Amino acid sequence: MKSTTPTLLLGVYTAFCIHISGAIPTVDESYPYTGPAVPIGDWIDPTINGNGEGFPRLVEPPAVVPSSSKPTNNINVIALSYIPQGINIHYQTPFGLGIAPSVKWGISATALDSKAIGSSHTYDRTPPCSEVSVTQCSQFYHEVQISGLKSDATYYYQIPAANGTTASDVLSFTTSRAAGDPTGFTIAVLNDMGYTNAGGTYQQLLKAVGEGVAFAWHGGDISYADDWYSGILPCEDDWPVCYNGTSTEIPPPTPSDYLTPLPAGEIANQGGPLGGDMSVLYESNWDLWQQWMNNITANIPYMVLPGNHEATCSEFDGPGNILTAYLNNNVTNGTAAKSALTYFSCPPSQRNFTAYQNRFRMPGAETGGVGNFWYSFDYGLAHFVSLDGETDFANSPEYPFAADLTGNETSPKANETYVTDSGPFGTINGSYKNTKAYEQYQWLAKDLASVDRTKTPWVIAMSHRPMYSSMVSSYQKNLRAAFEELLLENGVDAYLSGHIHWYERLFPLGVNSTIDKASIINNNTYYTNPGVSMTHLINGMAGNIESHSTLSGGILNITAVLDQTHYGFSKLTVLNSTALKWSFVRGDGGIIGDELMLLKKPGSSGGGNSTISSVAPSSTTYVTTQTVTAYTTYCPSATTFTQGNSTYTVTAPTTLTITNCPCTLTYTTTGSVPTSKPTTTLGSTELSTAAGSTATGKTINLTGSVPTIGYTSTSSSTPPAQVTGAADRVQAASLAGLAGMLGLVAALF
Repeated sequence: MKSTTPTLLLGVYTAFCIHISGAIPTVDESYPYTGPAVPIGDWIDPTINGNGEGFPRLVEPPAVVPSSSKPTNNINVIALSYIPQGINIHYQTPFGLGIAPSVKWGISATALDSKAIGSSHTYDRTPPCSEVSVTQCSQFYHEVQISGLKSDATYYYQIPAANGTTASDVLSFTTSRAAGDPTGFTIAVLNDMGYTNAGGTYQQLLKAVGEGVAFAWHGGDISYADDWYSGILPCEDDWPVCYNGTSTEIPPPTPSDYLTPLPAGEIANQGGPLGGDMSVLYESNWDLWQQWMNNITANIPYMVLPGNHEATCSEFDGPGNILTAYLNNNVTNGTAAKSALTYFSCPPSQRNFTAYQNRFRMPGAETGGVGNFWYSFDYGLAHFVSLDGETDFANSPEYPFAADLTGNETSPKANETYVTDSGPFGTINGSYKNTKAYEQYQWLAKDLASVDRTKTPWVIAMSHRPMYSSMVSSYQKNLRAAFEELLLENGVDAYLSGHIHWYERLFPLGVNSTIDKASIINNNTYYTNPGVSMTHLINGMAGNIESHSTLSGGILNITAVLDQTHYGFSKLTVLNSTALKWSFVRGDGGIIGDELMLLKKPGSSGGGNSTISSVAPSSTTYVTTQTVTAYTTYCPSATTFTQGNSTYTVTAPTTLTITNCPCTLTYTTTGSVPTSKPTTTLGSTELSTAAGSTATGKTINLTGSVPTIGYTSTSSSTPPAQVTGAADRVQAASLAGLAGMLGLVAALF
């Protein structure tokens, strides 16, 4: 296969077993690209840099402000990511450095007395940076790793000047906590972001960075670069993305800017006031998004995994097959008799996840995985697993060339391929129709089996696509067939995803969408149940030009919460070895749209070797007696109880952590869960406190508010609404804090 650059392999498509774990594979160029030299999604002003007559070309400040008014090179993007016992510092420039990239670093901002040297890579992007503004383009990508660092320690670094660049400011990073570190922490989890509709998410994410989130985990659909052609697709009334002010589903209220007439000849479907919050060039969308995110990615590790919008320059054709005419035949503003987009329709640099492979650097090689596609890492009490839900398993959404072959072919004809064909990025040791033959599956089995649950009792997995949802799709069945059994067998606690552009929290599910009713304490609190069920969270509401998904049918009984209206991201907080909290942070002011507490049952090892053989019936009773140094209890309604020399008076649903111990607890949990749409009615609480408890001592009154969720089953024209609120954290002198610092969880309902 022909490579598009002499210094770097870019992608791979093969039906054979080629081991490529340590390298980025090649893009197939067996057939020529026949489209425009630079596809530009603007008929009015089809120029690379624009002149303001059509869609304005957007700009975002670079990571480093150049010292010259006319720079010849510049550091435009800086992004951090974890490697074992260290950090990878990734930075991007429009042109090469002339020398190996390096970073000066040290334990003090004023004493950068160490130096690390790395390597560079590039690809023949379309258009090249020689045709774009120096401060708005990246084509050379530099990786500098610093290893052997102390855990949970802050270091300082500076990227020196080279070949026309300006040195960066002195920046800092904090290394990951060692596996087993019992200190609680919070991370940011987001999916489906892009540049459009993501302003609120960005502001709340930036705020979270300032408040100390450890890292961000972005589960695919990152920049939406492949929506570059939005400006040339005709507008249809039923497209939510078609923001022309009158025939649109833009979330109300409609900003006045959307009602302002556009320039003559302009098409009003680009997603922002007067168009323009989506670049009309594929590569520029990547540049735009990455530079916008510098204040986040240069300050905390930003871990990513692939989504469908990273695959190639287009997913499908437009009305009149406008992209077939443009990309295959170089006909602007034309039509074609039928859609004929193939793998070879996109420019070579815009195929097979090429931009994604170069613009990030994840620890695939260091953790036995493959590049930015699948890898894992530990942080404190949790093991995080990033999966590729787009390629490298049987019946994956993006096909390998092997699936396109007919007869005795060893390589497909151009018209037998599809525009999103991608991978495989790892070895297939057998048939491409057998998931267990794929390197990704074999890696996952080995990775999960090696988890030490005494150090990392929490195991969280994420891929871009959900396994279950009230919006049912065929890819979900294929994803479940590939990975669900393996994840359940190994006691994975939660499976995170996006892809569907909304927020949806499901009940804990076993195989075949079986609701694990025994693990549901109430609508906002679940037990983990290793080997039986996982909690599924769909987190696809960070932003994006395609707007929210809408549900045309009713909500399925597997869904606990569905929000089709708000953008935002989620916080995952590991409180300790037995409690984890999940919070949906809305972009409109940081309102908490939903919260979930995941708890491990007393005595649970957290692993997958559960003695429970099946999902319990709807009514289950647990009786436990144990002496503890502290415990947490959930009070769903007003109550008063005594522990030791303190009396606790609760006036509203509240979670309490009791530290006035040692305590001998005997508690019984009995109840049922809904089998259809959930309501906000919570069960009762029965608590037997420690022997010898008295009613003496001070009385502590605690108040809170109940999350209120409204559920309806309606058409997409009136989507189900979520009326949100969240119980406030309330702390008192004799409490160690709410839902934290747990010695034992005694959760009741």
